[in-house]
Amino acid sequence: MNTLTFFRSLRNPVFARLYTAQTTSLLGDALTWVGLALLAFELAGKNAAVVLSVALTLRVTAFVLLSPLAGAIADRLDRKKIMVVTHIFRMLIVGMLPFVTQIWQVYVLIFALNVFNAFFTPTYQATIPLVTSENDYAGAIALSAATFQLLGVLGPGIAGSVAAFIGARQVFFLDALSFAIAAVLIFTLPGQLVVAQNQQPSRTTRRTWGDIKDGTTRLLTDAPIRYALGMQLVASIAGAQILVNTVGYVQGTLKLGEVQYGWVMAAFGIGATLCAVAVGTFNRSLPRTTFVLIGAILITLALLPANYANLAPLMLLWFVAGAGQSLVNLPTQTLIADRIPAGVQGRVYGAHFAWSHLWWAISYPLAGWLGSNFAEREFLYGSLIGFMLLVVQITLSPQEHEGERFFSGEMGLAIR
Repeated sequence: MNTLTFFRSLRNPVFARLYTAQTTSLLGDALTWVGLALLAFELAGKNAAVVLSVALTLRVTAFVLLSPLAGAIADRLDRKKIMVVTHIFRMLIVGMLPFVTQIWQVYVLIFALNVFNAFFTPTYQATIPLVTSENDYAGAIALSAATFQLLGVLGPGIAGSVAAFIGARQVFFLDALSFAIAAVLIFTLPGQLVVAQNQQPSRTTRRTWGDIKDGTTRLLTDAPIRYALGMQLVASIAGAQILVNTVGYVQGTLKLGEVQYGWVMAAFGIGATLCAVAVGTFNRSLPRTTFVLIGAILITLALLPANYANLAPLMLLWFVAGAGQSLVNLPTQTLIADRIPAGVQGRVYGAHFAWSHLWWAISYPLAGWLGSNFAEREFLYGSLIGFMLLVVQITLSPQEHEGERFFSGEMGLAIR
């Protein structure tokens, strides 16, 4: 494989349009969170951080509670309709944000917004291997992840510039427009994106609960996927430290400014983006679980000396940490496409989305507690906790290599 293989999936017109819709949505997400930060400051002043932390907790809560249900539904209904409906509702919800006057209204709207995010993301993830070939879906997953990371770096700057030009509240109208454009792109896809009719189960509440349970069961009983999911807990410990405590370290301990903070976080995002590109071009000379292990070690190791680093070394460490994050997350998603029969991938992606965000629901409060109580050693202690979990994971579940694989082309899926 060469680098061009990374973009080969875009030759597929269905995926290319889905990818364009996802990119448009991600730009909208950047507008949402920048606009929300400005709105929180307008409504809460010095307590804006509390508003944002509650909003982030509500976001993760929606993902944990509803993603398994979303995955089960994605195996039984037209995925195109699900993605269109979620975009329309997100458009309507962000269109209400300019009119809020109370903090509780922000909480209600943000939770509602992420209810539909919880339905969209697993459906989109499960659709990638549905519409791409066996040789292309790994690159397609990597391309989507790299775009997510790149816009995570560039998006806030773009959104901040837009907000400065048109106003903090008005930015939500542009956000709503991005969701509308994405909905149109998906709606105009030819045919349907469905599991073959002869594989669709009856639509009963009992059957839906069975599908949700089946998604988690398949996730936790497949040894390589379970191993990768455990490593995502290790990576989330370090990742939460970076997202929560970097600003305090850069602007508090190092006495630097917002610009330098932006450089450090950009290094993290660039490391993740470049690694996603690299993973998309690698062949299968190494098992995916090996990449997962390397990534968990890298991101945990990068934290170890961070409390003793000045600006330039910290940027290098965060670049390595970003690469480690991608090495954990990307192969985990691809393992599901490799090993789970395509007719039930939706429920497994939904279960994975919920469990992986449950790890962050644990890691965010831990990062906040370490940052509040050990302001000079938060990264060091976070790294040590991560290494302890890493040792436990390796001891209880030695690295599992992928065996027999399943491919979407063999499992009776229909694009009609």
